[in-house]
Amino acid sequence: MRKLLIANRGEIAIRAARAARELGITSVAVYSAEDRSALHRLIADEAYQLGEAGHPVRTYLDIPAIIDVARESGADAVYPGYGFLSESAVFAQAVIDAGLTWVGPTPATLLLAGDKVRGRESAQRAGVPVLGASDPVASVAEALAEADRIGYPVFVKASAGGGGRGLRRVDDADEVARVFDVARREAAAAFGDDTLFVEQAVVRPRHVEVQVLADAVGNVVHLYERDCSVQRRHQKVVEIAPAPGLPRALVERLCSDAVAFAREVDYTSAGTVEFLVWDDPQARAAAHVDGFGYSFIEMNPRIQVEHTVTEEVTGVDLVLSQLRIARGESLPDLGVAQDGIRVQRSAIQCRLTTEDPADDFRPSTGTIVVYRSPGGPGVRLDGATYAGADVTPFYDSLLVKLTASGADYASAARRARRALSEFSVRGVSTNVGFLRALLADPDFLDGRLTTAFLDEHPSLMTSHPASTVGPGSGLLLRLSEVTVNRPYGESRVTVRDPAELLAPDQVASSSPNVTAKSVLDQSGPHALAAWLRGLDHVAVTDTTLRDAHQSLLATRLRSRDLVAGAAAQANLLPGLFSLECWGGATFDAALRFLGDDPWTRLEQLRAAAPGVLTQMLIRGRNALGYAPYPDDVVTAFVGEARAAGMDVFRVFDALNSVERTRPVIDAVREHGGFAEGAICYTGDLVDPHETTYTLDYYLRVAEQFVDAGVHGLVIKDMAGLLRPPAASRLVPALRDRFDVPVRLHTHDTAGGQLATYLAAIAAGVDGVDCASAPLSSGGSQPSLGALLAALAHADRDPSAAGGLDLADAAALEPYWNAVRDLYSPFEAGQRSPATGVYRYEVPGGQLSNLRAQADALGVGDRFADVLDAYHEANVLLGRPVKVTPSSKVVGDLAVWMVAAGVTSADLLADPARHDLPASVIAFLQGQLGVPEGGFLQPFTDQVLAGKPPLSAPVINPADRAALGDPAQRRAALTRLMLPAEAKAFDAARATYGDVSVLPTHAYLYGLEPGVTEVIDVAPGQQMFVELDAIGDVDATGRRSVHLRANGQPVALRVVDERAPKSVNARPKAEPGNPAHLGASVPGVITILVKVGDQVQPGQKVAVIEAMKMESAVTAGTAGTVEAVHVQDKAQVETGDLVVVLSPAPPA
Repeated sequence: MRKLLIANRGEIAIRAARAARELGITSVAVYSAEDRSALHRLIADEAYQLGEAGHPVRTYLDIPAIIDVARESGADAVYPGYGFLSESAVFAQAVIDAGLTWVGPTPATLLLAGDKVRGRESAQRAGVPVLGASDPVASVAEALAEADRIGYPVFVKASAGGGGRGLRRVDDADEVARVFDVARREAAAAFGDDTLFVEQAVVRPRHVEVQVLADAVGNVVHLYERDCSVQRRHQKVVEIAPAPGLPRALVERLCSDAVAFAREVDYTSAGTVEFLVWDDPQARAAAHVDGFGYSFIEMNPRIQVEHTVTEEVTGVDLVLSQLRIARGESLPDLGVAQDGIRVQRSAIQCRLTTEDPADDFRPSTGTIVVYRSPGGPGVRLDGATYAGADVTPFYDSLLVKLTASGADYASAARRARRALSEFSVRGVSTNVGFLRALLADPDFLDGRLTTAFLDEHPSLMTSHPASTVGPGSGLLLRLSEVTVNRPYGESRVTVRDPAELLAPDQVASSSPNVTAKSVLDQSGPHALAAWLRGLDHVAVTDTTLRDAHQSLLATRLRSRDLVAGAAAQANLLPGLFSLECWGGATFDAALRFLGDDPWTRLEQLRAAAPGVLTQMLIRGRNALGYAPYPDDVVTAFVGEARAAGMDVFRVFDALNSVERTRPVIDAVREHGGFAEGAICYTGDLVDPHETTYTLDYYLRVAEQFVDAGVHGLVIKDMAGLLRPPAASRLVPALRDRFDVPVRLHTHDTAGGQLATYLAAIAAGVDGVDCASAPLSSGGSQPSLGALLAALAHADRDPSAAGGLDLADAAALEPYWNAVRDLYSPFEAGQRSPATGVYRYEVPGGQLSNLRAQADALGVGDRFADVLDAYHEANVLLGRPVKVTPSSKVVGDLAVWMVAAGVTSADLLADPARHDLPASVIAFLQGQLGVPEGGFLQPFTDQVLAGKPPLSAPVINPADRAALGDPAQRRAALTRLMLPAEAKAFDAARATYGDVSVLPTHAYLYGLEPGVTEVIDVAPGQQMFVELDAIGDVDATGRRSVHLRANGQPVALRVVDERAPKSVNARPKAEPGNPAHLGASVPGVITILVKVGDQVQPGQKVAVIEAMKMESAVTAGTAGTVEAVHVQDKAQVETGDLVVVLSPAPPA
């Protein structure tokens, strides 16, 4: 044998090529057009393509073509491997007829072994026990008769082939007719032979096979047994040698029977004799040993996938032996004798596949982005993959075989688990997590194995879903997408990492004697309230970590930059009363836009600032969402937030309904937090024309809060409307009436709120909110530095108590300046004070998000119109107090009005003609309560005509149970409060992994040539990423991005969103045509009807979602859906024709 053609692909082809090279034999590979990048083609000495593209499987089954290649290449032998043509007697005979050496058993043996009926007969002649079975059955009637004779359960089984194809278990007569034709078709398709027979089925057996090796002169040896019981749909998952837990007397019987069968069929080469083994304590089986019954199944006349475990435990190279036997050597020539074969250790083979166990082992295809394999003592890998390889749907999903060996079964399992943990395969789903769980399962480790193992342990599949991303590849995909598409333009920053401007060892110029945090921790919330109320100086809360960036930068600051800032603030400004750092819109934005886990953010902030109170904003019964939730949800949320490190809960209701805040107040008190009731301010209480929002009104709200048990009050001036004269009246009125501390929160949109603070401080306010100067004013809070300067050496100077020095506040400003530069794409666009706020009353915290919403709906260039519409929407909605979520409703209506080209006059004239945003309809239905002055009539009644009433919020038993489970509580809370945002977060994590570890500059602006990004993937794990090149746009609109990750080349293909796209213009709805239902706003549409549906006036036919706002498309008249012009989940523009109705027939 000089030259060996390998009629196979993948890992077994590589295995054969390596064995040939060791023997000095030239190897020849064949490959399909689809396999031109396959590794076996490159490892063989020569390689030849078979056939044309488009026939990836047929290529490896083309006997004449393979023989032709063998002749043309000068090969003198053919190795079949496993699968494909390996058990084909026709192929073996063709090889021999061509004058070539066939590496395997004779064609006659292949015919016999492949025929299950003849195989049984041979076993019986050899004295090997078999299960009850029939002769071939040609009809359902024959199968039924044989099944009745043998006794249920039985298998209807293909006579030819194996691997579980053409095999069906039948438990009763009714099932026979259902499975017979299916099994016949499978057998014909898989083996070209539809012959079936019926065989006795054993319940919960073990699948044990014995490896045999035989030469051409009659020598036969066994290499002991393997356990292959852990299977799915009769396909093996792991294999173990020796089989754990079997009596040695039984093993000896199995091995001797295997040798007897091989002798009976004149077997040559390597093969496997398979048995069923089952518990048989009553010795009822025809063959039984030491409490076990056993029976012959079949012989596999080829090398097996799992041959590696036998090689590892015996030291015999089976593939090398096959080649040497085929070229005429005997077992003695190989030095193989039965008395010299010993089981020296234990081994476990795991088949790593590109499948998702949680999705019924669905195969995954794609490009392998990252491939890192394990190594070390006792670890063997047999595979044919590499980083950059394409996994296609054409072939078996086997990626690589891991064989781990050890002194015993337990040590082999430990080694296999260790090796599996070292694998990193990204770009396609794999079953690595499932295998790790399997090898840690107590039943598996105890050797309690049967073919029903996976069916009886379903959690192994569902609890360990496959993932295509990991700490590396998902992050590289995110970086590549941003690098190609530059969603925020080119970077113009001078400081890439603002943290470089922080001095970790810098300490505060002074320290307070007592901190608010120490008072709460040591004495509780009531003591904190009394302490705050009794301070000689004014207390200061820093809002930079929440409301400031929410107001100026659309809530887009990422956790990494907030946590770094929090640590510096706590270090330099220990005299702060609190850090407002969580809640409000930050929870929503972290999930929806940033891929940041808000719960992790809270824990990180708590750890970064251990000596300062943390503070959050919570929307009463709305918690952090935009609609009321059941009290169970709100209560559980407060408890979880407190446990994660939250101290001060500033609770409010958008319409100042204290009753809606009671669940929060009660929960905060229960968990030892500080409950602060927020009185939402609007209008101007000193205006003699103001008749709704008067001093008496605010005192009434405050009284209800105090009666509800709050520890303190805060005036929450979201729009920056509280002027100095009003502060001078409201603050003393509250302090005189109620014996609780009173703080003040405002937004410096118009530029005059420092004056309001000074007036309030003079009037006795106990605390105020400020922001670091670079993130102050312009819609945010007044500057902390400006306040400290204004009060220096004056009464109530906050720096007098220590820990709040002007120089220390200024030392933080370079950091926040650099942060603001980094996030400049999210600027609200307010470059100067805006006194128009006194007219349109947009809260400072909403302004930047409102602009982003306008941009998303295509009216960002008409923002002045949006502000005018905001004023009109405010009136239409009853002039509510505008705080999230009521302000969001006003904003939704304003942006919708501009996008849809509708004025307030249009709405007042005929509101039923327009599909208002869902949030507006819910608001008018009273979802958030009723404004103090009531709803505008008859506008509200006209809008709600025909609309179904709101349903009360409820929680189902499964969600209630999740709230009670600490392991599920956070995910359940997030999903219940913000389902769409939670879904977006989960999708981002599934695609990219934890993007919070990416440096912000790279996260926003992508990679740059010559710049190495250092990513802290996990504690003690860093990834160094460099951009090599970006390819041209291909025909699919994608570019190849070439990177280096830890020095290894990685190529990713990502969509270039800016590449030219074909435009398929949609028809527009005809104005005034009631049969044309069009999109009122741009966004993603969900279609609710189909052609032929009957619709009624007011019925929703579609819903459009854009930037946290939903708008319905409703029928104005009754009719039948004649046409639907857009696909579900498509992007639509304003005016696009969605549905055409034909008129309803007259009654």
